[in-house]
Amino acid sequence: MSIILIRTIVVFVALLLIMRLMGKRQIGEMQPYELVITLIIADLACIPMEDPSTPLLYGLVAILTVYFLHQTVCLIDLSFSSARKFLSGSPSIVLNKNGVDDTQLKKNNLDVTDLIESLRSAGYFSLDSVEYALYEAGGSFSALPKKNYEQKQNSLPIVIINGGKFDMKNVTLTGKDEQYYRSVLAAQGCSNPKRVLVLTVDGEGKAYLQEKGKKYRVFELGWEGLW
Repeated sequence: MSIILIRTIVVFVALLLIMRLMGKRQIGEMQPYELVITLIIADLACIPMEDPSTPLLYGLVAILTVYFLHQTVCLIDLSFSSARKFLSGSPSIVLNKNGVDDTQLKKNNLDVTDLIESLRSAGYFSLDSVEYALYEAGGSFSALPKKNYEQKQNSLPIVIINGGKFDMKNVTLTGKDEQYYRSVLAAQGCSNPKRVLVLTVDGEGKAYLQEKGKKYRVFELGWEGLW
């Protein structure tokens, strides 16, 4: 028992020193390769702590090796922009002045509902309340709000169509039916719902419509105070 305790203390101190040497970003927003290295270090640390038959030196050497690999990759990342893009990725602008960029969302294995969830987490409830939104290489989300964006989100929008498919639960919540929204699309010159990337409506009757490959548009449905 005492041997395991001592080995655990030694590994803990070694890991603490290594993580401090790796810098602040390693314990904050990590790049993909940093996450991989952190996971490897965690796995390597368990071996000498759990298995007394494994020489402690083996575990420490493995952890130090990973540290030097980390420093090498960091040097390459800082020295070559092309390598940085490969190792760390690049920010993805998923919402711009034309609306939602479906191509960028798909590149990041995301859809419109993921984007809307990220917007809500950042304090923006309407797709037309921000000029730009992007996911950083480390996975964090950032958004640039429009001027007086508060006036554009007086009521919570809900998704009616996402990727050409009706969300029937949300359709029912609005007190309407699918045929009603088909007529709304037809009035906007869109006869096929499958061409719709996203359609949201809020309780004040404001609709946000974006067809695939086209710029979004906002219009009023003529109702007020539904929720």
